[in-house]
Amino acid sequence: MRFATAAASLAGLLVLSGCTAIANVQAADDAGNPLCAEMMVVLPPEVSGQEKRQTNSQATAVWGEPSQLVLRCGVTAPPPSTDPCVSVNGVDWLAKEGEDAWTLTTYGRVPATELIFDPNVIPSSTVLATLASAAAKIPAERTCSNVSKTVDVP
Repeated sequence: MRFATAAASLAGLLVLSGCTAIANVQAADDAGNPLCAEMMVVLPPEVSGQEKRQTNSQATAVWGEPSQLVLRCGVTAPPPSTDPCVSVNGVDWLAKEGEDAWTLTTYGRVPATELIFDPNVIPSSTVLATLASAAAKIPAERTCSNVSKTVDVP
């Protein structure tokens, strides 16, 4: 249910333009931050077999049709939290594991980047390893003090 709500609010309706489906994603409050632009231009064209699609809002990306992974840059940076923290290739992510979807948010980077995806479709390790170099374009101002898992993937 949580994934359906998140997907509906973030992915919204698809606007058809010719044969290409454009994803309607609500931009984050700080989507116009220049650091988001630096990250967006280096996002990979594919994540775990899911092709990147065009969106209709700034600092957003979607992979898969229907949307399997939604990225929004410019979300409010999370405060210190008791949520699990995972560090992949030097990027810390706070994880909220829902029944149908997970939400991972970069920690210690302003602006923050949010990912929403179904880990049964795309493994979290693949998502984070694939997107770490892009997320690292936004400099870290702090790190998690209690990392539940650290992974360095070449």
